[in-house]
Amino acid sequence: MTTGPTPGTVPGDVPEENGQPSPSGRRAWLRDHSELGVSVLLLALGVLVLTDALTMQVDIAQRGPVGPRTVPLVIGGGLLVVSLLLAVDVLRGGRGEAEGGEDVDLAEPADLRTVLLLTGVFLATAVLIEPLGFPVSGALLFWGTAYALGSRRVDRDPLIAAGLALFTYVVFNNLLGVPLPGGPLMGVL
Repeated sequence: MTTGPTPGTVPGDVPEENGQPSPSGRRAWLRDHSELGVSVLLLALGVLVLTDALTMQVDIAQRGPVGPRTVPLVIGGGLLVVSLLLAVDVLRGGRGEAEGGEDVDLAEPADLRTVLLLTGVFLATAVLIEPLGFPVSGALLFWGTAYALGSRRVDRDPLIAAGLALFTYVVFNNLLGVPLPGGPLMGVL
């Protein structure tokens, strides 16, 4: 005769001698239900959006049924509903399916060199954008990113990076009216 799980245990746990679930059984259950983390994240985000929407100070007189709080309230409520539905689905045994075209080998360790190079490039851009301006720091950003991701064409990459940065600067600064720091090139363009 088989018996059900001991009261106070999580399904799938292996009870120890005192009837409590073992740490390895609890870890296995959490690993099998890891999508609950996404549910908790959505719940927290929904609560944050609703809290901000409900505490929003509105000075403009509202005309009609839709005011500035309507969209955040709908989005926050939607996040809470999706969070609840996801948690129920995961607890009932639902699992997310991996994409069929995904070519990432999850057994391989992360490429920390690339991650550190990209982090350095982004931090350097943040520091250099004011003194050097967007065209120069943007070119360094594009070139550094290409280098970190494996491109070693020193004859082509700097020219493409400079062209992209200059094109982006002109479009945003001159055509769209979004001011970007020009740095030394401010007077030229």
